[in-house]
Amino acid sequence: MLKGFKEFILRGNVIDLAVAVVIGGAFTTIVNAVVASIINPLVAVFFKADAAGSFGPQIPTLYGDTVTFPIGDLISAIISFLAVALVVYFVFVVPMNHYKARVAAKKGTPAEEPAAATEAELLLEIRDLLAKNQRS
Repeated sequence: MLKGFKEFILRGNVIDLAVAVVIGGAFTTIVNAVVASIINPLVAVFFKADAAGSFGPQIPTLYGDTVTFPIGDLISAIISFLAVALVVYFVFVVPMNHYKARVAAKKGTPAEEPAAATEAELLLEIRDLLAKNQRS
């Protein structure tokens, strides 16, 4: 039982996943800081954040009160998500893709190999060779 557990833990993908979770937690702090210090102030120029929760349709209840559906909170969450996605993409993903392309170019990646023939193409080639051998 312990041998199986040891093999499971020492598999490369389990270790990689654990590292990814830890790095992801640290990375979240960086992304949140970028959003809080750059993106949110830009959004605040056009949209007053304090009024976001009270924005939305108001519907009267059976008891005479009104209920507000806080659409502003939903809009704020969507803006926040898009801001985080934009920051992650343009600040981290795009530069990393350029870096990987540059490293691959320096290594001199081999030219693309021709695509392997499909089963049908191979069968047609075999048929043609057999027909040619029968004629000879």
